Amino acid sequence: MVLTEFVNIDRKTFETDIQCSLLLNQYENQIIEIDTGIGFLDHMFTALAKHGRMSLKLKCKGDLYIDDHHSAEDCAIVLGMAFKKAVDVPKGIKRFGYAYAPLDEALSRAVLDISGRPCCVVDLGLKREKVGDLSCEMIPHVLQSFANSACITLHVDTLRGDNDHHRAESAFKALALAIRNAVEPSGSNDIPSTKGSLDI
Repeated sequence: MVLTEFVNIDRKTFETDIQCSLLLNQYENQIIEIDTGIGFLDHMFTALAKHGRMSLKLKCKGDLYIDDHHSAEDCAIVLGMAFKKAVDVPKGIKRFGYAYAPLDEALSRAVLDISGRPCCVVDLGLKREKVGDLSCEMIPHVLQSFANSACITLHVDTLRGDNDHHRAESAFKALALAIRNAVEPSGSNDIPSTKGSLDI
């Protein structure tokens, strides 16, 4: 059952210092405060929270003098940890979610399973080296790090699009909508598994 209070995760390493607060199923009075130090990553997490109906506070102080890798990866890891904790025992939720999201000429699809099994397949077809200050190679890695840390199965594909900003943003919006779908109440209080257990 999805928790109804903020989940707080703090994680500090030699590379990053991150504080994250997450609350799912926020259909009004959302709080979204993102400061990762990487503008385009802030934009992606803001879209994820807004369209995923989450309240999300995420702040990162990272070693950006090296590059964007540690900050982007660790933010995704911490967000995944918070998501896993926020779902708590996955009872009474739909478990599966899928969505398509367009952004102008770009179209992306996200399919997820709150399965307790970390698996991620991402194909965004990005071609630029960077969007803003975020390396394009890090964008699928952020999705993979989130899925692994959250212990979910996630497939994200950008099906078409010419602009890498649009391709990436449509992918995060599709994920947001799929998350909304997966954590919605199912109408029953059972664990949605033939095993009777989801080890999340």
